[in-house]
Amino acid sequence: MTNLFYTAPDALSLWFMAIIVIVFTAGAFYGADYLKAYRSHKRELRLHVLNYAAVFASMLALPMISNAVAFLVAWEIMALGSFFLIIFESWKPETIKAGINFFIQSHISVVLLTIGFLMMYDKTGSFDFAAIKACSTANPGTCGWPFALICAGFAVKAGFVPFHTWLPVAHPAAPAHISGVMSGVIIKIGIYGIFRAITLFEINFATAGKIILAVAAVSGLYGVMMAIVQHNLKKLLAYHSIENIGIIGIGIGLGCMAKGMGLPTVASLAFAGALMHTLNHALFKSSLFFTAGNVYQAAHTLNVEQLGGLFRRLPLTGFYFLIAAVAICGLPPMNGFVSELLIYLGLFDSLGQMPALSQLGITASIVALVLIGGLAILCFTKAFGIVFLGESRSELPEMKEFGALRSVPLAVLAALMLSVGLCPGFYVGLINNILPELGCRSVALSGTVSTIGIASACLIAVVLLLALVRRLATRRKPVSEGETWGCGYTVPSSKLQYTATSFVKTYSQTFKGILKSGFIDKAAASYIRFTERFAFLQNGRLQSYILYGIVFIVVTILLTMALC
Repeated sequence: MTNLFYTAPDALSLWFMAIIVIVFTAGAFYGADYLKAYRSHKRELRLHVLNYAAVFASMLALPMISNAVAFLVAWEIMALGSFFLIIFESWKPETIKAGINFFIQSHISVVLLTIGFLMMYDKTGSFDFAAIKACSTANPGTCGWPFALICAGFAVKAGFVPFHTWLPVAHPAAPAHISGVMSGVIIKIGIYGIFRAITLFEINFATAGKIILAVAAVSGLYGVMMAIVQHNLKKLLAYHSIENIGIIGIGIGLGCMAKGMGLPTVASLAFAGALMHTLNHALFKSSLFFTAGNVYQAAHTLNVEQLGGLFRRLPLTGFYFLIAAVAICGLPPMNGFVSELLIYLGLFDSLGQMPALSQLGITASIVALVLIGGLAILCFTKAFGIVFLGESRSELPEMKEFGALRSVPLAVLAALMLSVGLCPGFYVGLINNILPELGCRSVALSGTVSTIGIASACLIAVVLLLALVRRLATRRKPVSEGETWGCGYTVPSSKLQYTATSFVKTYSQTFKGILKSGFIDKAAASYIRFTERFAFLQNGRLQSYILYGIVFIVVTILLTMALC
């Protein structure tokens, strides 16, 4: 059943709606306890709850909307609501600055989407998605520019390089539950938009896929390489969002290439991996931001150089952080392994089936994905080791583990992560319902994914068995405690431990030229300086905002007329 603005949700919509519900629900429970520290800010809390509900409702609406105008209205509600969620601690100047950065870049996304949809309106005389699809199908290859502009608008929200600059600024500024929701689903709505564009347009997918694949590989490598050298825990996690968006993009890019080149099996594997990783990243990244919020409220700092030894004080927080860290590194038996494996299978299956030049790009993508995985392990070894192990590197306040309102959502997210690793066939079955909507066939991997699940279950069973044997063997033996040999040092000191800087010193020196390269950083800095020129627009006057809306509409229409 359809009408002017709404369509019954298809499998693609339901997949993203399920992810949105899971993360927003977990964020609501976690945030209810997290915000107890702000009881005195009653006005801000009421506004925060209203905006949380508005963003949730608008995001649920977006996958069901079938009209470009209604889509842009819901997109704007989401952008404005997210802006107010980010600036909850509005009494901090750096928070306001981060919020304005997000606000401006969100509206760059709106401009790109609006121009793309208006260009299609010029061709069809309608804003309905069905009309866009019919026009593109009837005239294949003539809608390349609208597709590019619309995908660029979604890429800003998703955080692909070079549209990533708002993520490392907004995540540390926002409350922990909002950071989890932003990384878990708000940036994923950009991924949904790209997938939806793929279902609506008939273009040269081979060329589009190559562009997406190149941008995604750069995004993934840049994100993880920058994450390693961060000392702010939430900023480190923010760069990992860019990394994982890159992994998802590799799947999308490969899928588009294969679709354009007539390789249905490769396209199915790639799209399936991208869709699976969208869910997986939503689960483990929201969990990581929630545990980072626990660390912040317990230690009153996110600087990893000042932390250490928190596992003894916050054992549940450390346990859930470790589970999510294993997942984000793509290690079995957790969920990240499954989605990355699907993308790897698609990449390797495409070798030998594409032209020589394309095979070079595929080989480079495989190398990029391998490096991303290895560097992620390095980064989270640093993060977990420096924050939770060893001794404290500074005077920290007394702290205790948080209650059930925080533990329950973390436990649910951990269970869902493990369920993907143990029962990947169930999730692949759900994704198989989406693939025909993307012009692909179902993935025939029942044997492979069943093997993955069995192997993951066996790995967990072996670990539990060894732990049980150890416990039984030592149950009746006396336990004696004593100081270990200190290598000649009689007084323990935190100065003898690795710091976050020294842990990655070799890496930093090796890749110093790349990390300080002007290829991305100078371009990003120029982009930030450009957006900051418009900070004066956020002056709090309603009359000004109405004027901005009128100017925006007029300029967008004129630009569209010029391009059409």
